[in-house]
Amino acid sequence: MINEHRKFKVPELSLVLLVGASGSGKSTFAKKFFKASEIVSSDTCRAMVSDDENNQAATKDAFELARYITRKRLKNGLLTVIDATNARKEDRLEWLKLAREYHFMVAAMVFDLPENICIERNENREEREIPVRAIKNQVSLVRKSRKWLRKDGFKSVYEFSSQQQIDDFEGVVREPLYNNKKQEKGAFDIIGDVHGCYVELEELLLKLNYTIKKGADLSDGNYGYTVTHAQERRVIFVGDLVDRGPKSPEVLRLVMGMVNTGVAFCVPGNHDAKLKKYLEGRNVQLTHGLEKSVEQFKNETEEFKKEVREFIYSLISHYVFDDGKLAVAHAGIKEEMIGRGSGEIRTFCLYGETTGEIDEFGLPVRYNWASEYEGKALIVYGHTPVPEAQFFNNTIDIDTGCVFGGKLTALRYPENELVAIEAKEVYAEPVRPIETDTENLSLQQQHDDALNIDDVIGKLHIETRLHNLITVREEQGAAAIEVMSRFAANPKWLIYLPPTMSPSETSDKEGLLEYPKEAFTYYKNAGLQKVVCEEKHMGSRAVVVICKDNEAALNSFGIETTIPGVCYTRTGRNFFNDEKLESEFINRVNQALTKSNFWGDFETDWVCLDCELMPWSAKAQSLLSSQYAAVGSASKNALNEATSLLEKTKERLEGAEYLFQKFSDKKEASEAFIQSYRKYCWEVDGLEGYELAPFHIMATEGKTWLDKDHEWHMEKIKTVCAADEDLLLATPYKIVELDNEDSILEATKWWEELTAKGGEGMVVKSYNFIEKNEKGLLQPAIKIRGQEYLRIIYGAEYSFEHNIKQLKNRNLRRKRALALSEFSLGVEALERFVEKQPLRKVHQCVFGVLALESEPIDPRL
Repeated sequence: MINEHRKFKVPELSLVLLVGASGSGKSTFAKKFFKASEIVSSDTCRAMVSDDENNQAATKDAFELARYITRKRLKNGLLTVIDATNARKEDRLEWLKLAREYHFMVAAMVFDLPENICIERNENREEREIPVRAIKNQVSLVRKSRKWLRKDGFKSVYEFSSQQQIDDFEGVVREPLYNNKKQEKGAFDIIGDVHGCYVELEELLLKLNYTIKKGADLSDGNYGYTVTHAQERRVIFVGDLVDRGPKSPEVLRLVMGMVNTGVAFCVPGNHDAKLKKYLEGRNVQLTHGLEKSVEQFKNETEEFKKEVREFIYSLISHYVFDDGKLAVAHAGIKEEMIGRGSGEIRTFCLYGETTGEIDEFGLPVRYNWASEYEGKALIVYGHTPVPEAQFFNNTIDIDTGCVFGGKLTALRYPENELVAIEAKEVYAEPVRPIETDTENLSLQQQHDDALNIDDVIGKLHIETRLHNLITVREEQGAAAIEVMSRFAANPKWLIYLPPTMSPSETSDKEGLLEYPKEAFTYYKNAGLQKVVCEEKHMGSRAVVVICKDNEAALNSFGIETTIPGVCYTRTGRNFFNDEKLESEFINRVNQALTKSNFWGDFETDWVCLDCELMPWSAKAQSLLSSQYAAVGSASKNALNEATSLLEKTKERLEGAEYLFQKFSDKKEASEAFIQSYRKYCWEVDGLEGYELAPFHIMATEGKTWLDKDHEWHMEKIKTVCAADEDLLLATPYKIVELDNEDSILEATKWWEELTAKGGEGMVVKSYNFIEKNEKGLLQPAIKIRGQEYLRIIYGAEYSFEHNIKQLKNRNLRRKRALALSEFSLGVEALERFVEKQPLRKVHQCVFGVLALESEPIDPRL
């Protein structure tokens, strides 16, 4: 029967087959109503593999290419249109098979135009010659196909029988799937398997700050319940509302009323589906708690039973919320199934996946799909009772066995906080005992014990909140793999690596390579009103992760240790090789945190600090002896001898005065070089002589502190440092108003004083930890180093006029890009860790920082 409507409704995830003879107008139609990228054309594929779209000998290769392209599009969840004759049943079944593989709906648009029109159009085409008999055969096959399309599995069919119908057609309407609730952002309270535990459900809703009014007017479908929330939060039920518990009908009334009035969403559980079958009069076994529901329904009206049947029938297998960030299904769902629809998906969502084996309790052995999940959406599910809800690979099972005497649990989203009510009693005994994890580690920590090299090998594209997609090339990753696998500290401590820091633009001041003016200008031109200047310590960058005690190290990091923390370098290596010294250091910092009441003030059991550890010589001893000291010693001896000889020579040889002065300048520069690096080296005895200068509180339990300005960080750290002034050093800093010339002059003078005393210089930072403008992310920090410190970096003679002139042409573009990428990756790593994402997701970012550090950029920058 010809469809008279002028619009065709298809699910948003559809594979659309255009069915029609050559010359029926399919390609012209497709170009008008679909995006070019959505159309997979057999003619275009034929041209791509043979340079001739009429080359019938290339048809096999063309369709292999068409299927490959289509497969990739369906994998990525993109509506796709197949522009081919699709007249033969075997060809259509190939596409149907592919659509089912990716859980796509299939639709057909049939172009059943008169034979003479198709023949005439083909005769007018200069670029191709298709035999008349072939077109007649195609037209015949198309007409026969019309009665088979729906039987073959096409859910939607639209038919054209004249050109006028094609001309009158208004468009294709893409309808969201029923499970698509991406526009619903929350906030939500997701409640686990209720199983007829009405009292606990009501108590949990009240604990979640819902108001429940009973006895209301029944006309709006609320079944006597009016449920509201002051912040307009809504509930999502993960299914299994019934069976085993004492009040299944009452649970249904409450949940049905909440769903009908828009206060809740609900997905079906396997027990709900079984109850529906019973109420439909189908033959089901009264086992696994259904017998209790049947007994409770004896006193219910037929009308209510009908409404329960219809309610359960209307429930969708799973829902996707918040732009795809949250998925809810009763027994879970695989990544490739999320947001799609098929019988296979519904079955998986109801029952999960089994191995085909039966355990000693006569129950199917379930496959742990969550162990392989790597998707971006948080999956919340139930079905399998667990003693405690735990995040695992960005999934969480919140069925905590209320009906078995456990708890009824809710997950608050997006807060990811768990709220629970203890069961009033044991309503049923489980057939299979609920497994109690005897491990000290959480599920995620147990899983993270074995890291997979496939997560970091090859070319990586790492998505970050601050800087979009960051690419790490395969060759950059090779060195990082070496460090991570052979030299790094315990990987579970490595939740953050600090970024490289960009120097300022080259100064226009004579004889100076760097000066504060350029840093202030950068931030002022970016639209900032004030910045923070911090003294730059000449030490080694260190990340210090400290736990309140060993138990906190186990709970938060999954590390069984006698040292409740770690100090590691910016390349992830242990700072201390002596375990006794490391233990003493960690305990001293821990004591300072405890004495300053840090744990209580921040409501945490651990902290990650970004620091500088002095002296520089403590970690750079080999560098000093093999490079700096060797150069200093060699130049000193050689130049002393050379100037001594030249001093004698100039008295008897005309022209030697020039050489004597030249080598005297070199000698003076060499002595300045030695004095420069010696300022940063001193002897240490145990911890005596060490100084730790923290300057960022990066993260604590459940939170990063990157939303706080640098002044806040400095003041909070100052309090901790006051608790142990022998070891901890509060970094001096100044706030600079960029529209106040006096403020800028004062900070500049401070820098001049610091560098005149041999100090390294200062770091200028945006006042807020993270700053963006219309051009994107700003540099978080710019270093301005003093003249004598730069002598260590660039060499003893860098200040000579011809060298300075050359150095002033240095290019900072790549260094600055690197600094932004590494900063973004470091922030992303911390945020993923505090969100309790799998360690592999955290390490992807940490590894990225380490890999980018191998970029061949002048290290002296």
